[in-house]
Amino acid sequence: MPQTGKLDYLEMPATGGTLDAAKSFYSRAFGWSFTDYGPTYAAFSEGLDGGLQADTGEAPAKPLPVLYSEDLEATLEAVETAGGKVVRPIFAFPGGRRFHFTDPAGNELAVWGK
Repeated sequence: MPQTGKLDYLEMPATGGTLDAAKSFYSRAFGWSFTDYGPTYAAFSEGLDGGLQADTGEAPAKPLPVLYSEDLEATLEAVETAGGKVVRPIFAFPGGRRFHFTDPAGNELAVWGK
């Protein structure tokens, strides 16, 4: 059972007819599976940790989901092949390397690895 105050769910928009495209994208790029709860909602269960960014030059305007990859270059290729748009190519940061992309619904995410 989750503890009070523990972040344990992330909900992202997929409005304007993008739900099926977003589900297809995450299935193809990352192997996610979904449980449909009616025609306008699909749930996923893929794990979650988090952090806060106080550097105004680095802080995202909106929450930034960050996924992990064991092979960053292969994941970048999978994201592009699945229809994602890379908006920030692979770069180094103190914890490793990462890139940012947008999904078919326009949500920005990042993928990091060593």
